[in-house]
Amino acid sequence: MKHFYTLLTTFLTFSIGMAQVPANYYDSADGLTGYALKTQLKNIISNGHVDQGYGSLYTGYQTTHSDNISESGYENDNTVLLFYTENPNGTDPYSYNHGQDQCGNYNAEGVCHNREHLVPQSSFGSASPMQSDIHHVIPSDGFTNGQRGSLPFGTVGSANWTSLNGSKRGNSNVTGYSGLVFEPIDEFKGDIARALLYFAVRYEDNVDSYSWEMFNGTEDQVFENWALDMLLDWHNNVDPVDAREIARNDAAYNYQGNANPFVNHPEYVNLIWNPSPDTVAPTDPTNLVASNPTDNSIDLSWTASTDNVAVASYDVYIGGAFAFNTGNTNTNTTVTGLLPDTDYCFTIKAIDTSNNESGFSNQDCETTTDNGSSGGDIDIFFSEYIEGSGNNKVLEIANFTGSTINLSIYTLKLSTNGNAAWGSPYNFPSSSTIANEDVFVIANGGSTVCTGEYDDLNNAITSFNGNDAIGLFKNDVLIDILGDFNSSDNYAQNTTLVRKPTVDRPTITFNISEWDSFASNNCDDLGTHNQTLNTENYTDKKLSIYPNPVKSNLNINLANEEQTIIEIFDVLGKRVYSKKLLSSGSINLQNLKTGVYIIKFTQKNKTVSKKLIKS
Repeated sequence: MKHFYTLLTTFLTFSIGMAQVPANYYDSADGLTGYALKTQLKNIISNGHVDQGYGSLYTGYQTTHSDNISESGYENDNTVLLFYTENPNGTDPYSYNHGQDQCGNYNAEGVCHNREHLVPQSSFGSASPMQSDIHHVIPSDGFTNGQRGSLPFGTVGSANWTSLNGSKRGNSNVTGYSGLVFEPIDEFKGDIARALLYFAVRYEDNVDSYSWEMFNGTEDQVFENWALDMLLDWHNNVDPVDAREIARNDAAYNYQGNANPFVNHPEYVNLIWNPSPDTVAPTDPTNLVASNPTDNSIDLSWTASTDNVAVASYDVYIGGAFAFNTGNTNTNTTVTGLLPDTDYCFTIKAIDTSNNESGFSNQDCETTTDNGSSGGDIDIFFSEYIEGSGNNKVLEIANFTGSTINLSIYTLKLSTNGNAAWGSPYNFPSSSTIANEDVFVIANGGSTVCTGEYDDLNNAITSFNGNDAIGLFKNDVLIDILGDFNSSDNYAQNTTLVRKPTVDRPTITFNISEWDSFASNNCDDLGTHNQTLNTENYTDKKLSIYPNPVKSNLNINLANEEQTIIEIFDVLGKRVYSKKLLSSGSINLQNLKTGVYIIKFTQKNKTVSKKLIKS
């Protein structure tokens, strides 16, 4: 292995009259690490790269791969420098002059030389510019090239062929790979490692589609773990960059207009594939503004954070509790799924590519509007459900809002077998409406019961069974539900359900007590729905809660002392607490997270909701 300092004088002499890689060539990569650095290096070395063509490589080799080194062990005779057959510690077993002895036929070493692709042509379909990229296509003895073939590089445990300079082929003894490999001598292991790492950077955009044993099918790491560990060892420890390789890199830059960054900056290898942990958090986001409220959403915007590497995304908090991650670096987002006429306070944190998080931004608050678009208000709701034999599957939706409802902003969604996800939405037919005190009926195309009552046929939304949840959505916000989302328990198998006439509004929590059950295929009530409500209003005067905000115990005063169901929902509509009270009393909310909630009280067919703040 040659050493940088002993070759420096030779390198300086060789470089006279030949342009070197510009000093500012890598300036745009300053300060980057990890795969962000890798991508920026790709941009740098792709710009200016001119494909000189496969046939021109032999001309390029006259400057990039010549034995013109005067140090002992090299001949300094301007013959072709061959990685697999050069003897750095003595006389070469054979040599080739540039422009002569190009293959042809061969049956042994020393007959002719050709062009060797360190990344096999078969992996990228012999496409350009990879086929003629002089940074990884090197001159080689033809016979030795054939012995290597398309094998991955590695270290050999048991050799089945060895070249005259000691390069060998055989079974791998690399931890993590047990196939055949080809091992060059130590003198050139670093050169080959850096050429392969160059390839991973230059062709980052497509390398994930190239098939080769050393590749892992990604465009970031690129290499299998065993291969990457070995290449980093060859680069850092076995054969570091020397003056000969720097001179060759300059010559390649002159030939095709780009350089191998790992020759000029060996430290880039570890910065990309083995970086020091980034422990620097982003700066705090600033100037958070909440605006444009609707019944169910509020827009947020802020001034971006900065980071020593890169900000990756932002976490959004509502009332001090984590709500969601934006998943991008945009400095605006819309918070959805909110309750109407409710005050929400927001903060955000920045997250960088190493998952370091900033402190909180400033807090900003906004109140949603109250235009009647949320579940729990008077609105349309499911009124009948038939899960009968065969394809007898029917849904009925009723309107008792006091006015005709245009269905263009409503959809239905199905969640099957307890999956925690809604399927594709069912959209009502164009211009569909429901008159006040009327219903809309959707049936399966194969249904045979009460067919004269159907308003639409749709097999997708009526493919439910007795354990599938069905949601009614308004502006893509859930307002009513049949069944339990994220539960595969049967709630209505081979059953007809009819909403009780005392129910006056939708609810996002399914309660079987709101429904009357009938036998399978019973459609006696289909096409109409009755509503007989108790006209007594359950006003706030009959209910009081204190203290609010609450830290631990919440006192509840029920003036009529009836059995009362108490439910608490978070800002995303998830029920976080439920309890039944038979009379006035208190509930312990000490374990509830700090934030804004909705507390709902239900007595028979009467409900009231209040905003609750947990401090």
